[in-house]
Amino acid sequence: MSVATVKLPKLGEMVESAVIVEWYVVEGAHVERDAPLVRVETDKVEMDVPAPVAGTVLRLMAVEDEEVPVGGPICQLEMA
Repeated sequence: MSVATVKLPKLGEMVESAVIVEWYVVEGAHVERDAPLVRVETDKVEMDVPAPVAGTVLRLMAVEDEEVPVGGPICQLEMA
């Protein structure tokens, strides 16, 4: 089993963190590569974070309304 940890991407030059607005997936769900996983919000923008690989959501590592630092883990995917 190969596991990919999805991290909050860099969202802008001065952005250091983002808030989890809404998860589009649940643990156990299958996702395709580039499918939106979660909506995040900074003080300037709201955007979706896509799945970097296809697979099954093993674990959500952040909850809605939680602030996550750039580079911080947000979920784990078991790669298909």
